[in-house]
Amino acid sequence: MFATQEKPVLINAPLTDAHLSILSEEARRFLSKLARAFEPRRRQLLAARRVRQEEIDAGAMPEFLSSTADIRNSDWQVAPIPADLLDRRVEITGPVDRKMIINALNSGASVFMADFEDSNSPTWSNVMEGQINLRDAVRGAITYTSPEGKYYEVCEAPAVLMVRPRGWHLVEKHFLVDGEPISASLFDFGLFFFHNAKASISNGTGPYFYLPKLENHLEARLWNDVFLMAQRELGISRGTIRATVLIETIFAAFEMDEILWELREHSAGLNCGRWDYIFSFIKKFRNLPGFVLPDRAQVTMDRHFLRSYVDLLIHTCHRRGIHAMGGMAAQIPIKNDPEANRAALEKVRQDKLREVWAGHDGTWVAHPALVSIARGVFDTYMPFPNQIDRKPAAEGNTVNAADLLTVPQGEITREGLDRNIDVGLQYLATWLGGNGCVPIYNLMEDAATAEISRAQVWQWIQYAARLSDGQCVTPAAVREILEHHRERLSSQFPLRELSLACRLYEQMMTSPEFPEFLTLSAYEMLE
Repeated sequence: MFATQEKPVLINAPLTDAHLSILSEEARRFLSKLARAFEPRRRQLLAARRVRQEEIDAGAMPEFLSSTADIRNSDWQVAPIPADLLDRRVEITGPVDRKMIINALNSGASVFMADFEDSNSPTWSNVMEGQINLRDAVRGAITYTSPEGKYYEVCEAPAVLMVRPRGWHLVEKHFLVDGEPISASLFDFGLFFFHNAKASISNGTGPYFYLPKLENHLEARLWNDVFLMAQRELGISRGTIRATVLIETIFAAFEMDEILWELREHSAGLNCGRWDYIFSFIKKFRNLPGFVLPDRAQVTMDRHFLRSYVDLLIHTCHRRGIHAMGGMAAQIPIKNDPEANRAALEKVRQDKLREVWAGHDGTWVAHPALVSIARGVFDTYMPFPNQIDRKPAAEGNTVNAADLLTVPQGEITREGLDRNIDVGLQYLATWLGGNGCVPIYNLMEDAATAEISRAQVWQWIQYAARLSDGQCVTPAAVREILEHHRERLSSQFPLRELSLACRLYEQMMTSPEFPEFLTLSAYEMLE
């Protein structure tokens, strides 16, 4: 147990000398100021989420807010774009592992989003080593030597660095302020900003962030106030921080203008976080029988509700003079099957064609080998830094609430049920072992896709959904499939992680009440 002399900050985790260089007295003081200033509002906003869920359960569907109509209808734009963020045509994402950071910065992507959230298992070691790695990367001092002796270092023209802290709903249980765990958002953001903001600025860039899982503009306002305080504390000019908000909840889709307005001094645009968005759609409407979705593989971006969400995001961003970023290509190269590899890469190419033709200003990939494919598509069809000046053909936005709430039709198959259980179990077992970015069946899975998998099974059980072969989805059937995969995977995973994952995943899929986030429950099992 470590206690500061001046403030009641407790760290209930092992601390190496390297950790102490990050958690210095000044850094701890900075974090405690953020926590005391904003923790009450964070809790109020999380309570408001629960109230909004009760309203949805009672039939009060999302709609565009009448109270903010003036913001949507008036003409305004966000602050001018920093020079190094004008061209974001390809962004690569990944966890804050040292080798991953170097490879991503060297990948040829325009931007690397270093992720403390969905692709990172937030063990104390991962979180602290991630901060150390990013500090070294910002200073051009990051290197890595593999166990085989291969040496890695950053090239002369690396990708621009952005950082994604964990969402408002999560805490960092190892760092206590006044006896309570600090918000994981404030912990991740605060440490990176404290150590790297001035160094980033001196490098000709800035402290740039991605903000996950916001549900409304009041949550964006909280982030904006955090930014204002952080800049004041370090004597950094107001508006230096820039942040892209992931629109990955159904409620946020109805408040895109308002979110940009709240962050207008600090905005770097919006991003279509497609996987979490699908998860949010299932989660928020879970108690409404008319919102049962088909197999995950059938919920593709050409479906009306997702296409409408994309169109609205692009229209909103371009009207406000900022980037509308596309989503993740989850495919990864398939080394031992040339034909399957060609098919996977063609899926990536088609996905990026859809995005650039729709009007996106850039896109995401999960693997360095996909950068050249995405870049080739955007270079061909967007031969300029972005297409923010491209406006929709029609006057104004024509996407309405019904478009965003149209439930896609399709089958629920035994194969889809089996895949959800199989992939979710493998992912969770790996996550509990400390790895949050997992290649499974030639797709890069993270917490968002695992959330879709377990949420779909929960929903299908609740409504006794009928499979295409005529059988109903029942808890007993789900447990039987889960046990089959537990036995099948027993030689591939440590017994502890697989047993914990199996027990937790069964609860996630079969409990009467829907668990809000898989990672909330699983985090208690991490060291």
